Amino acid sequence: MSISFPVSIKTRMISSGPKQTVFYPKAVEMQKRNVQRFINRTIVHETQKLINEQAGNMPTTVEEMLGSFEIKNNQRGVLSLSLSNYTYHYQAAHGLTIIKSLTFDLEKEKLYSLEDLFKPGNDYVKRLSDLVSQQIKQRDVPLLGEFQGIRPEQDFYIADKALVIYFQLYEITPYVYGFPMFPISVYDLQDIIEESGPLGRMVVNN
Repeated sequence: MSISFPVSIKTRMISSGPKQTVFYPKAVEMQKRNVQRFINRTIVHETQKLINEQAGNMPTTVEEMLGSFEIKNNQRGVLSLSLSNYTYHYQAAHGLTIIKSLTFDLEKEKLYSLEDLFKPGNDYVKRLSDLVSQQIKQRDVPLLGEFQGIRPEQDFYIADKALVIYFQLYEITPYVYGFPMFPISVYDLQDIIEESGPLGRMVVNN
């Protein structure tokens, strides 16, 4: 199937001033134009949501805004990417970055939530929380308080044979730590993942 090949990505830009530039990805030359439109509409919507959230977060003027993106997975009919927006407000102590990730199943023409990756009825929240908790201890990650577990809709992306669970700045760690990222091998989740979904496709060795 042609859609299992990597999606061609071009970089697009929104600029509202000399220090306000947001780069975002655009899928191009896909055979399934309806899938391409769906992907691009979703990306533009989420990019704009990040801009609105960052611009509206503070009563002061936006001095600088820089948006960028990373393609995390582009194989086996799964496109997973992260949109990043750094914004600095006038007289703020420092800028703030927010990351939003999107994972598309090209074969099912669907945007995946974390819950969608797993078989119905499985307590994926507890399973992932336990695995993240183990890594916090092993890596001695500094926490703002006791780790309470992940949210059912926790931020994530797929990178090859890993599900990466991550947290926003200040969510569980001090600002200086950056973004806490926790890669979990698909093989550690093999018994609960939805076999026909994105993670199921990553498990197959071919």
